[in-house]
Amino acid sequence: MDADGLPIVGPGVDYSKVRPIHQKRTLAFLNHFLIRTTSFLNHFATVCDEKLENLLTRIQKLESSMSILEAKLASIPGLENVTACTQPVENQNIETPVLQPPVEAPAEEPIAMTEKTVQPEKPVMTISQDPRFAKYFKMLNLGVPVAAVKHKIFMEGLDPNILDNPDAPAPTADQEENSDASSDTSSSFSD
Repeated sequence: MDADGLPIVGPGVDYSKVRPIHQKRTLAFLNHFLIRTTSFLNHFATVCDEKLENLLTRIQKLESSMSILEAKLASIPGLENVTACTQPVENQNIETPVLQPPVEAPAEEPIAMTEKTVQPEKPVMTISQDPRFAKYFKMLNLGVPVAAVKHKIFMEGLDPNILDNPDAPAPTADQEENSDASSDTSSSFSD
C-alpha cells in the first residue's frame, strides 16, 4: 500500500490479498469517461456540421457563378465553333490548351426587327421595368438559367420570386423594407 492507501500493483502482488476498488468509485470513473467522450463527440459533430454547411454554401455560390459565366460566354458571338486543343509544353509533360479559331461560317443575314405594337402605358412601373431588377431580367434574356438568377437575387438579400411575375407592380422602398423585415423574422425560425 502507498501513502494514500491504494494498493501498489506490480509483478509480485498477490491479488487475492488486495482489496477491490469500491463500486461507487468505479461507477464514478465510468460515468466521467462516458460524459467526456459524449461531449467530445457532440462538439466534433457540431463542428463538422458547420464546416459542411459552409462548404455547401460555397459550392452553391460557385455553381451559380459558373452558370452565369457559362451564360456570358455563350452570349459572345463567334465562339460557337472554337475548340480547345492541347499541345505539350517543351521539356515538360504538361499540356496547355490552345484555342483554335473557328472555321469561317457563312455570314448570317441580320434578323429584321419586328414592329412593336403600341400599348397604352401602365400608370405603375412593373418589376421588369424597375431599374433595381433590370439586371436580373437582362441575365435571363442572355440565357442564364433561372435557378442561377434566383440564387443571385437571394444572395443579394432580395425576394427571388420576383422573376415569377415580371408584370407585377414594382415594390416601393417602403414595401421592400417591410418584406425584408418579415422575411428576416420568418427565416430566423426556420432550420
